[in-house]
Amino acid sequence: METFLIKALQLILSLSLLVFVHELGHFMWARIFKTRVDKFYLFFNPTFSILRAKKIKGKWQVRWFAKNLPDHLQPLLDEDGMPKTDKKGKTIMVPAPTDELADDDWRKYPETTEWGIGWLPLGGYCKIAGMVDESMDAATINSKPQSWEYRSKPAWQRLFIITGGVLNNFIAAIIIYAMILFTWGKEFLPVENAYLGYNYCQTALDNGFQNGDVILSVDNHNVKTERDILEKIIIDGKCHVVVNREGKEVVVDLPADFSEQVVASQEKQFLMVRVPFVIESVVNGSPAAAINLQNGDSIVGLNGKNISVYQDIAAELTQCADKKIAIAFVRNHQLMTDSLTVDANGKMGVQLKDPLKFFKTERQEFGFFTSIPAGCKTGVETLSSYIKQFRLVFTKAGAQSLGGFGAIGNLFPATWDWSIFWNMTAFLSVILAFMNILPIPILDGGYVLFILYEMITGRKPSDKFMEISLNIGMFLLLALLVYANGNDIIRLFK
Repeated sequence: METFLIKALQLILSLSLLVFVHELGHFMWARIFKTRVDKFYLFFNPTFSILRAKKIKGKWQVRWFAKNLPDHLQPLLDEDGMPKTDKKGKTIMVPAPTDELADDDWRKYPETTEWGIGWLPLGGYCKIAGMVDESMDAATINSKPQSWEYRSKPAWQRLFIITGGVLNNFIAAIIIYAMILFTWGKEFLPVENAYLGYNYCQTALDNGFQNGDVILSVDNHNVKTERDILEKIIIDGKCHVVVNREGKEVVVDLPADFSEQVVASQEKQFLMVRVPFVIESVVNGSPAAAINLQNGDSIVGLNGKNISVYQDIAAELTQCADKKIAIAFVRNHQLMTDSLTVDANGKMGVQLKDPLKFFKTERQEFGFFTSIPAGCKTGVETLSSYIKQFRLVFTKAGAQSLGGFGAIGNLFPATWDWSIFWNMTAFLSVILAFMNILPIPILDGGYVLFILYEMITGRKPSDKFMEISLNIGMFLLLALLVYANGNDIIRLFK
């Protein structure tokens, strides 16, 4: 339960920051072009809001746990003073004059923005006056456009307002990456320095890799980091791989659909560096404590097998749960032997030393000014990589691997780590920017498509066409959300 809460809290905090930054981009450009913003909310607020705030006559008014007020409307009248009706016979409503409202009624002051916090932590919104979107009511569509409304602004201004959220998200990712590099620097293990090799996922093993292989090149391009390997094999779909296997160069030719196989398998890691089993500490009352294993001891054998790699030893222990086994370990350069009974979980009760201490890593430090271009480079590389791998979504395996909030939450670690949190937040910011610019109605990219059409043809899509398109887009988006989160639920029961 604690693990779930930590992951959920990280997810909510990360997405809240990103949604705020995104909507702030729309807000900023709307105000630059003197467009009214009716509401700016973090989280959604059906029925009521946790917090509402509005600046009225130069003074801020704040209300807690306040019910949402209905729009102030009146019937649209014809020339004879009779209410007009639509095709379904329903009275057409339009915004009513605000003069008749009481002075303490916030609806009387539409020229200022209502800021708020909703109670449903699934996003947020920025309601721009006169914008035909999912939050716009029919009353505004039926009313005469006003100079301060979004729909009255030139196409080029509307383009900036719409793309402001995407731009803010990408800029935020760059800033976060820059601050990560400035604060923690960059440390990585060159592939060639992984002297024990790597363990591979089952799909890779089925296609020619062996545990202990070190990948040297992919399609005749040398690789330096694990990211290089994933980029070329999984994302770019390269198939000709040369590995170092027990001191010899061996060629592994992968099938053309290898990327799809890996995605379909839903295995968490393609490869993992093999590390020595060196003890950092021993748990009191554990099997290891019973035979007095100590800090610095290196396990080099179990049940007569010469194994010293953590992954191999962990697998052997799992098979020996509740059994007594022989153990060989090195202490102060001396080989020692003993026996212990593995617990029911296949553990001996020890904590391992940080694996990076046993490898020669490369580390880069960044000053404030050098971190900025490095952050830009990381942001661009992350976006480029994500665009490349997006092709996998359109495969059967990719569609089945789609996940919702559960999958995103599992990207965060079970313990709070600020470095990982900010890395994941920057990554999600890049994803949010890319997904929002896709040319789908209701997403920012859909609006951009309509605006570009208007700028090229000189004809603006009708409000009715926009309304229908947005309804279609909303249906598609909801269907995708149901499908993705449905996949999460199905995985829980597998």
